[in-house]
Amino acid sequence: MLIYDPPLEPHLSIVYQDEDLIVIDKPSELLSVRGSVPERYDSIETRLLALHPYVGIVHRLDLPTSGLMVIAFNKPTVVHLNRQFQNKTITKYYQARVYGQLAEKKGSIYLPLKTDWPNRPRQMVCEETGKPSETHWKVIKQHDTYADIELRPVTGRSHQLRVHMSEIGHPILGDRFYAHEEAFKLAPRLQLHAKKLGFIHPATEEPMEFTSPVPF
Repeated sequence: MLIYDPPLEPHLSIVYQDEDLIVIDKPSELLSVRGSVPERYDSIETRLLALHPYVGIVHRLDLPTSGLMVIAFNKPTVVHLNRQFQNKTITKYYQARVYGQLAEKKGSIYLPLKTDWPNRPRQMVCEETGKPSETHWKVIKQHDTYADIELRPVTGRSHQLRVHMSEIGHPILGDRFYAHEEAFKLAPRLQLHAKKLGFIHPATEEPMEFTSPVPF
């Protein structure tokens, strides 16, 4: 089992904050929510609870994924943001560095996913019982042995982007679960970053959009 060693700095990278919600830029290797054992309690959730009495997590980023998260500070905001996620009106864009040469400039992936229970938390494609999953991608820049791509998930399944890119033969570099050895060793961390997040503010009903610089 991997040792959990979350980064201590920055303690919290706050992009935006008001009385209803906060937008955080999560570093790689910090949990979105606390784990079930004390040595895995440190997380975005627990760090925020030290500052605010109510923290409502409405979505998560995988442990090795970095980037933008929106977190609610009250129950009405949780309800409103959850509805936006369910209605797929929240916009999420990721940037990834993937293995190999992509034959096309853009594409879409429709592969149903479910938990690979004997190997959890890994996920797997299953046409029979998997949940519908949809990802759109486009090439930003093609390099000799890898490509920088933009990813837009329509659904929000666990590990969706990682499994989808691996299944089409272009695993994300540094992915300890889904990349083959060569792709895994090409990067010191998972090359996946949530770079843009857009939603309607639950209280003001104004459109909000935030961006985060890609750290790789």
